[in-house]
Amino acid sequence: MTISPVVSWALVLASLLLLVGYELRVWLIGRRNPARMARSAHARLRTEWVKAMSGQPGFEIVAVQALRNSLMSATISASTAALAVMGAVSLSGGALAANLGHWSAAGSLHTALQALLVLALFASYVCSAMAMRYYGHASFVMSMPVASPERLSLNPAAAEHVRRAGLLYSWGLRLFLMVASVVAGIVHPLAMLPVTLLLLVALHYFDQPAGPEVA
Repeated sequence: MTISPVVSWALVLASLLLLVGYELRVWLIGRRNPARMARSAHARLRTEWVKAMSGQPGFEIVAVQALRNSLMSATISASTAALAVMGAVSLSGGALAANLGHWSAAGSLHTALQALLVLALFASYVCSAMAMRYYGHASFVMSMPVASPERLSLNPAAAEHVRRAGLLYSWGLRLFLMVASVVAGIVHPLAMLPVTLLLLVALHYFDQPAGPEVA
């Protein structure tokens, strides 16, 4: 089914605006009431975990093991995103370079979506890699003896590292999920909006915190 370039651009822009609007809404709700959004609620949970483990002598190995598990999850996400970036560049890199030299209304949309796909995958990789970095820094602090002066002075930094690592890991996953919408747009612009709406439904449940419902 062939549609005009104007309609194609409108569908793509509407899809992107929906994603941006949803993320802005989540950020505003989380800022006003952190317990209502998983991202902010889990960030607080990780901070409280560091505080609790910092007051339990003899649990240093347990803390490092927990951080190691999170580090491995971020490693898997980063590796998957990196492989996806290489695959996307291998499959569409030549076409992307060719389209840049022959600009047209229809071709420019396809080129923009291909570039957006690579950008989203690379951003997902960067977020997961940065999460690995912060988890690694936190593990050094959490492995120190609880009562040591060095550990006491670095506990706030460890809490901040773990909080940031969790947020970056979350963004890595979200960006990877958003690739589905971009891929749908590359296949056909008409498919992008329905896939984006389905993605927003999935993200809505993804953003619900565990535990009792908050009014």
